[in-house]
Amino acid sequence: MRLSILVILLLTSLQSFASYILIPMDAESQAEHLKAYGITYWTLERQMKAKWLLNYRGGSFLLPDAESIRKECRIRGVSFEIISDAEANSILEEISSPARNMEAVVLEKAPKVAVYSPKGNQPWDDAVTMVLTYAEIPYEVVYDEEVLTDQLLLYDWLHLHHEDFTGQYGKFYRAYRAAPWYIQNKKDAEALAAKLGYDKVSEAKRDVALKIRDYVIGGGFMFAMCSATDSFDIALAAEGVDICEPMFDGDPSESGYQSKIDYNKTFAFKDFILERSPMVYEFSSIDMTQRRQVPKETDYFSLMDYSAKWDPIPCMLVQNHTALVKGFMGQTTSFKRDEIKSNVLVMGELKSNGEARYIHGIRGKGFFTFYGGHDPEDYQHRVGDAKTELALHPNSPGYRLILNNVLFPAAKKKKQKT
Repeated sequence: MRLSILVILLLTSLQSFASYILIPMDAESQAEHLKAYGITYWTLERQMKAKWLLNYRGGSFLLPDAESIRKECRIRGVSFEIISDAEANSILEEISSPARNMEAVVLEKAPKVAVYSPKGNQPWDDAVTMVLTYAEIPYEVVYDEEVLTDQLLLYDWLHLHHEDFTGQYGKFYRAYRAAPWYIQNKKDAEALAAKLGYDKVSEAKRDVALKIRDYVIGGGFMFAMCSATDSFDIALAAEGVDICEPMFDGDPSESGYQSKIDYNKTFAFKDFILERSPMVYEFSSIDMTQRRQVPKETDYFSLMDYSAKWDPIPCMLVQNHTALVKGFMGQTTSFKRDEIKSNVLVMGELKSNGEARYIHGIRGKGFFTFYGGHDPEDYQHRVGDAKTELALHPNSPGYRLILNNVLFPAAKKKKQKT
């Protein structure tokens, strides 16, 4: 009899032992939202699976209980809770209820991350490299040579640094054409294009854009911010058309080039008008920067609400501890709503101003996300400004949107019905 009681007590005790680590992502419970993504990535790197609990406490993560994970959370300052099998099952049962707009998505593999960026750029030149570094998510830098030799096939996720794919050097001509850094960057770009066998930088960038397009069509995940968004689509639409003025490529632009733009080739945008003047710091009518009249104090955009069970992809990409995100400027701050294709999802918008901030779409077997603005915690970033210290913004909703995209390729793919 005593033996039976001891066995029952032992079994009860074992069942109460912790079996999972819950990393809460709501506003009240998490001290380090950004580093929490790094912990999840670190777990996946070690061949352990995780669950992303969509719409549960701000998009929390459920990890296997291991002392190594606990230790890593403590080192990085990430808040976590130890829960039992029974507690985990209760959470998952709640999430699975048809009455709750929640879903548990299995994360299987740490995606291999590439950042398309000039080799000389520092991590703080770009919000994505900055937050990857802060979250301790590893990445590799690629540029034109790697892209043109098909090395993108080695990566699961690609970010486009604030690049100008049109060959107009960021349209910085009016303000910075005499600046040493502008002159040097132009020389470096021309030298690299020549090394790769091109007469013009615009031609090299066109072929780079086409290779990136093919990477996405083949199943890649591509994320871009600021000027890399609209200039990428412009480069695709202007394939075979010279839209550059003499100070950029040495000869005049093509006569009537606007009528030769092919919107069918773009990922996200349609019906835009190109900015012809080299003296205007703008690529086209896509961007709303010069037309928006929004005071900084009221510049916020709202995130859309999606069905976690029926639309898990956009739901993953908008996970946050708030539905309202501070706005921030960039060369390309936001996108004119009327010039976005109907098959592209607008996931974040300032509706009163007719502008989209955060959009997503499918191309071929792959996916792309465009995010307007330069730095989510630097409202009006200017050339030469000091870098953002993310240790001062560990719970940034704007930066969380970037990291949602980084983890997105880790999600288990559901089998398609035939």
